[in-house]
Amino acid sequence: MLFDGDCHFCRRWVERWRGMTDGRVDFVTSQEAGARFPAIEPAAFERAVQFVDFDGNISSGADAVFRSLRYARNAGWLAWSYEHVPGFAPVTELAYSLVAKNRSFASAATRLFWGEDVRQPSYFQSRRIFLRLLGLTYLIAFVSLWIQIDGLVGSDGISPVGDYLSFAREQVGARAPFLLPTLCWLNSSDTFLHLLCGTGAGFSLLLLLGLVPPLSLAVLYVCYLSLTIAGQTFLSFQWDILLLETGFLAIFFVPWSWRMRRADEAPFSPIGLFLLKLLLFKLMLMSGVVKLTSGDAAWWNLTALNYHYETQPLPTVLGWWAHQTPDWFKQISTAFVLLVEVVAPFLIWMPRRLRLAGCALLVTLQVLIALTGNYAFFNLLTVALCLLLVDDASWSKLLRRVPRDPLERDPRNRVSPPLRAVAALVCIMLLPGNAWLIYSAFKAEADPPKLLAALDGAVEPFRVANGYGLFRVMTKTRPEIQVEGSADGFVWLPYTFRWKPGAPNAAPRWVAPHQPRLDWQMWFAALGGPRQNHWFVGMMEGLLRNRTDVLRLLAENPFPKTPPRYVRAILYRYRFSTPKERRETGNWWMREEMREYLRPVSLE
Repeated sequence: MLFDGDCHFCRRWVERWRGMTDGRVDFVTSQEAGARFPAIEPAAFERAVQFVDFDGNISSGADAVFRSLRYARNAGWLAWSYEHVPGFAPVTELAYSLVAKNRSFASAATRLFWGEDVRQPSYFQSRRIFLRLLGLTYLIAFVSLWIQIDGLVGSDGISPVGDYLSFAREQVGARAPFLLPTLCWLNSSDTFLHLLCGTGAGFSLLLLLGLVPPLSLAVLYVCYLSLTIAGQTFLSFQWDILLLETGFLAIFFVPWSWRMRRADEAPFSPIGLFLLKLLLFKLMLMSGVVKLTSGDAAWWNLTALNYHYETQPLPTVLGWWAHQTPDWFKQISTAFVLLVEVVAPFLIWMPRRLRLAGCALLVTLQVLIALTGNYAFFNLLTVALCLLLVDDASWSKLLRRVPRDPLERDPRNRVSPPLRAVAALVCIMLLPGNAWLIYSAFKAEADPPKLLAALDGAVEPFRVANGYGLFRVMTKTRPEIQVEGSADGFVWLPYTFRWKPGAPNAAPRWVAPHQPRLDWQMWFAALGGPRQNHWFVGMMEGLLRNRTDVLRLLAENPFPKTPPRYVRAILYRYRFSTPKERRETGNWWMREEMREYLRPVSLE
């Protein structure tokens, strides 16, 4: 490849192509080597780059660029498109001629959008950070669940997993294990549930330490999928499926070695990186679009945050303060949320500086969400995905390190063909479903094609291609359930939950990244009724029997010695107090009784 050495724009992009071709193409300036090719007129070097193949055939312009990229990894499709896709060649030649005639402008645009380094980005540092954050997220998820598992789905818990699986087998027969893929089919005892949690915590530490990453990710996915199925409604949150999808895709991004080192540059599949970026794109874009297509006017008139801070499941004390801000500020904040969720995802696919701007916007949104609400490990996991947008050159600048020249890397250090084939197969299987999920955010009423529906049905039980969209319809009021017990049916004493709003003078607290799953489900239960929340009856039975595992999920049991004779549930309407009410009463919440949620029940 011969190019004009006096052209600053040309030198920038030749460096990118040089890195992509790994030394299989010689790039030389026309000033140095032009005399060796008398068949090329000197003026031609000023008009366009020239490519001379092994047979001496000469091509120029876009044709020359694409012919050289035949020797590049993961770019051969461009040369194929130039030769076979109708319209591709004339369009690219026109674009090339426009750039060639306006090199100064093109050089300025390159500097603006890419910076000084336009070489193909690498993501080794981001991979190390991402995988360790993923290990930390898994560790939090397993340990958080471990301390609650007995009370939620243990043999003496609210919704025993053994009963759940037995019912599933009765309903669907031999298909049950395929529809509900969990190791608990082998053993649903409390000991086995603890074994799954302990195994997950152990392999999370291994991943966090960078040990046996492929094996760790595979075991973590299987264990968490098993617990997600066993956990039923208590593990039906979007961050649970997000963790499963992220963990599964990370298997194709992880270095296939026994240990991750700081200087480790073991190869990774570009397909794995693409699928993880696609997951982030899908997560954020769907979260924004469903808000606008839900029909909820609160998002369109920018009043959603007038309600959100006080009606979200578990607000923090900063959520109380955010609720007190002026309405105009909350409207600006709502607009910012929609802007980030709808526009910023497209920056994921843009040149470096736009991509970094998108990363900054997405991370900022996650930090603000985490400050005002408790959303378990969702924010940490989303930030981990966002950091995949930061390439090695950007990390080197941020950490003030000298970046390694990509040309120094061994070009033979590539993902093995079998791994590439598996990653490609996974991409082929998941890409249509993900595309439809994104489309469905815009057209929720549309039905997928039969073939796609069948493929989705086969993949869905494994939670590796999921739809997302929190708070598509904003909750405008905050109903809260107060559970009470009585020994005589006249004097009623309240049960105190650990984290959800209860006593009006109790300040909202931080609990994330731990997720108190019963407290979260109580928020959903208050929006419906006992018939829509079958687990609620199981919880009430556990209180009537003073079951230790269930009571451990609560902060205070008003009947420590003898179980209550009756239990009931009263529905209240809660709202944040105003600053004046806070000063006068000391209350963070104001509440009024609405109605009976569940009439008094007894075991008698």
